[in-house]
Parts: sequence; structure tokens; C-alpha cells
Amino acid sequence: MSASGSATITPSQGSAYSQVLGTGSYRPARVVTNDEICEHIDSSDAWIRERSGIIERRFAADTETVVDMATRAAQAALSKAKITPDQIGMVILGTVTHPYQTPSAAAEVAERLGTKGAGAMDISAACAGFSYGIGLADGIIRSGTASHVLVIGVEKLSDFTSPSDRSTAFIFADGAGAAVVGPSTDVGIGPTVWGSDGSQCDLIVLEPDWVTLRKQFEANTSEEVTSWPSVHMQGQAVFRWAIGEMSKVARQALGAAGVTVDDLEAFIPHQANMRITDAMVRAIGLPDHVVVARDIETSGNTSAASIPLAMDRMLTAGEIQSGGLALLIGFGAGLAYAAQVIRLP
Repeated sequence: MSASGSATITPSQGSAYSQVLGTGSYRPARVVTNDEICEHIDSSDAWIRERSGIIERRFAADTETVVDMATRAAQAALSKAKITPDQIGMVILGTVTHPYQTPSAAAEVAERLGTKGAGAMDISAACAGFSYGIGLADGIIRSGTASHVLVIGVEKLSDFTSPSDRSTAFIFADGAGAAVVGPSTDVGIGPTVWGSDGSQCDLIVLEPDWVTLRKQFEANTSEEVTSWPSVHMQGQAVFRWAIGEMSKVARQALGAAGVTVDDLEAFIPHQANMRITDAMVRAIGLPDHVVVARDIETSGNTSAASIPLAMDRMLTAGEIQSGGLALLIGFGAGLAYAAQVIRLP
């Protein structure tokens, strides 16, 4: 080999296309009603239902972790996909509530599943995390870097939500959803349309941040922090952004996939707020035959977990059928978003 670099690099060669092979989910056992939430905030069951569409949500037990929930959802997805853990070459885990910057939750999940050393990474794209993961998995499989990818969305938002914050206490919840993505002879995942608007990153934040928390700890002679980080959201601004911009992104994803709303069987948006979902349905012009995910009623807003949780429930309940086309779209803190059309497993 000469110093001029004339040697060529052998490229990897993957499958022409990819598809979602199976989904799985995990919902914590504890059901939390609006009446229980209202024990800590000045609100009512009727107000919460009107503003968000939420009737109840699930909270994980104190002993349940993000890794625990992700593993349970992943095991279910592997079983439905009829894929063994050693076939997984990469684990992509979307979350903003794993309480450790390192090591990643994905690495722990990969080990618990018995993947025999699969690549593993956490991605921080908030409520768009699962759709980001699907886009990455599609590229990884078509490039030949891995033959099968496990994509997980998981959150334990109850750990980072103040029960006395009237603007967020009733919204967030816990859960995990997963999908196995593998090779296909036909197109099973359309192009991912994604982006961000960092100029509005202050609309959804975790405060105090870790640097501030450290300063609080160092300044407190009793060695107790003055406050624990929790999610803070400018709800009205986020609402306006979502209904104004996300319908455009949804149409872009449909166009990129070369399909129309008439071709869809399902619309599975991030479960942020029922009013946002209803506004997007009208703006996109979905026909009546398209089944719309409305899991926020009983699951609350589970951020990165909301799309796979809804999709797995709808498939299991027979509300949507294998082989149909579904439009997925996630959006949230960042402000980050991602959307794609997939063929249902």
C-alpha cells in the first residue's frame, strides 16, 4: 500500500430494504387516576380530560428501572418477531429518563437479553426518540452494519415530574415499547423525515440541570440538594408549534414514501395530547378508514415509548392489521421531530 492512499476500502453490503418484524411493550402495573393526580394539584378529572384527553396513566414501581422496562418490552418484541437475541447486531434505545449519563441503558439491555455483545447506544431525542431509532435502524441494515436492530423507546417520567407542578403533573407517565427491524425483499420502511428547532429548546427542559444541581449540593452544608430535576414545559407554545408544524412534516413523510393518506391503514403519532392528535388528523386530511392511535387516554404521555406502546397495543388488539401502512411521527423537546411510513409487522 502506498503512502498516497491508493488502496481502496471494501464497503459493507446490506439488505436492499428493511422492515419492522415484530413489536413488544411493557406497561407498569400501577394505574394512576386523574383523581389521584389532583390530590397534589389544584385541578379536576374533568379539566384534565378536557385539556389533554388523559383518563389514567401508569407509573412504574420504585424498584422498576428504565432498563427493567426496556428489557421486558424487548423480550416481547423478539418473541413476536421470532428472532433470537444473538441475531441482534445493534440495540438503539431512546430515552431521556435513564438516570446515568454512562454507561448506556442500551448496553445493559443488550447484556440482559443475551445478544452476545451487540452494539448499543442511547439516543436523546425525547418524544421523537423511537422514530429516530427506526430511521437509524433502516440505514444500519441497508448498509450491512447489522442484519437485525432492536429499537426501544422507554421512559420513567414519574422520576422526573414534580407532583405539584400543575402544568406537567397530569401529563407524563411510564412505559416501554420495542420493535425488531430486519432485512426485507420489499420496502418496509420509508425515508425518515427528521429535524430540529434548537431556537426553541427552552420550551421543554429538565431543571435544575446537573451543573446547577452540583452547585446546590456543594453550597448546602447539610449535604442535601435543594431541588430534584423535573420536566418543565411551556405547554401553550409547544401546543402551537406541534399543530402548526407537525402536519407539514407528516405530509413530507408521506411524499417521501410515495404514498397518500388514502393508502394508510393507521396513523400513530406521539401521544402528547389528544387535542394535538385531533388537530393533526384534520390538517393532514385523514380519511375515516385510517385508524388513529389514541393511547394517551389510558397511557398518558410516555415520550419516546408512546409510539411503540400504541402500535403494539393496536396490533395485539386487532385494531390494525399486519401488512398495512402506518404513518409514525414523534416530536418533543429539542425541539426535535421525526416521521416515516412503515409497513406493519
